[in-house]
Amino acid sequence: MKRKGMNFRYKILCSMIIATLAFTAVAYPEDKFKLKTGAKGEICLSCHDTFQDALKSRYLHPLLKTGQCTGCHNPHTSSYKTLLTEDVSKLCSNCHKKVIPEMARSTHEVVVEGNCVKCHNPHASNNKFILTKAGNELCFECHRDMAAETNEARFKHKPVRDGCITCHNPHASTKFDFLLKKDVPSLCLECHKSDKPEFARQHMNYPVAAANCASCHDTHGSNKKAMIFDKVHAPVADKQCSSCHEEPDAPNPFKTKKDGVELCMACHKDMIEKTFNKNRIHWPLVDKTGCLNCHSAHAAKQENLLKGTIINVCGKCHSDTVELQEISINNPKNERLCAPVKAGNCIACHSPHSSDYVLLAPKPSFSFNVCQECHDWQQHSTHPVGEDYMDQRNANLSTNCLSCHKTCGTGNRRAMMHFDTIKALCTQCHVEFKR
Repeated sequence: MKRKGMNFRYKILCSMIIATLAFTAVAYPEDKFKLKTGAKGEICLSCHDTFQDALKSRYLHPLLKTGQCTGCHNPHTSSYKTLLTEDVSKLCSNCHKKVIPEMARSTHEVVVEGNCVKCHNPHASNNKFILTKAGNELCFECHRDMAAETNEARFKHKPVRDGCITCHNPHASTKFDFLLKKDVPSLCLECHKSDKPEFARQHMNYPVAAANCASCHDTHGSNKKAMIFDKVHAPVADKQCSSCHEEPDAPNPFKTKKDGVELCMACHKDMIEKTFNKNRIHWPLVDKTGCLNCHSAHAAKQENLLKGTIINVCGKCHSDTVELQEISINNPKNERLCAPVKAGNCIACHSPHSSDYVLLAPKPSFSFNVCQECHDWQQHSTHPVGEDYMDQRNANLSTNCLSCHKTCGTGNRRAMMHFDTIKALCTQCHVEFKR
């Protein structure tokens, strides 16, 4: 009797497990519309006959493959396009919850926006993962600058030719910047073997296997051998690493012989002395990092070894100003935008290192020296300007270009004015005309 009781309980337990597995095996949305058999897919395809061709594709979305159209579409009515059950920016994440891991270090913008259909066909495709296009052809639709650079580069990186996802995760990276699958140099060393004598010889016997390869090499391709960046610092080009660093067999071979500006002084003495003889010095020059706040020590894409475009380098500290500039540039109504603002050329109006004048202006007055490089202020307006005309808002200031205009952009305000309308601007001083 005891054995029979055990067998009975065992059978009940097995039945419960099988029922549970059958219930949990399929993760498709429940049939909340109570459709009759076949209505989920077959009836839909009787009208949407164009999907017959889609069904012949190499890769199908599982819901389409199993006729679960109502997993994404409402068969009756909807507030969203194509009768979707939810906004497209949220719909995919209902099933694909782990596309972006929690606390991801870097994320792909289109994924964060929920714009999955930018890369994936929601129904079917002949490309793996139901991608709309294969390989780099898809990535380069958005990353056009990168496409142009890699296509024109004389020396191309093989992983780029093989596909961006060789090195990058297309959705998010848990621990690394730039959607990288691994950090540099770990990622590079998967292909480049650092234990070979030739590798050591090319790097002057420095232990670069533990260094940042991207400080010298353009990871996507360049016009120089070994894919060194197009602009190379003279000591690097001459393989004189020890002019700045300790010897390769030293306990800390990558340590620089001096810190900050003192290191650069050995070669750039005249320029640095001239810089520090000015009344106002750009603060990045005076910390322990010095020139390397803005310039790369080894090689770079940009002229003067800048770490990025001028606006990107300046924007690391002056992000609020750059944000205003971006709004101004992208505003189609803002036609009268200052040329340096349009080009993101901050150093057209500011000295990047030092100056004797306020705001690192290269000349005594922004209004009557810097602005006039492009604008003939004497013909610009009939409004009186100059030292003889006091600004009505502040007795310590005279009226000049900056009284009405903001030099770095003011968002969507035309002509870079401080206020939205000419009336609002003028009545700041001419209060008697306020209504």
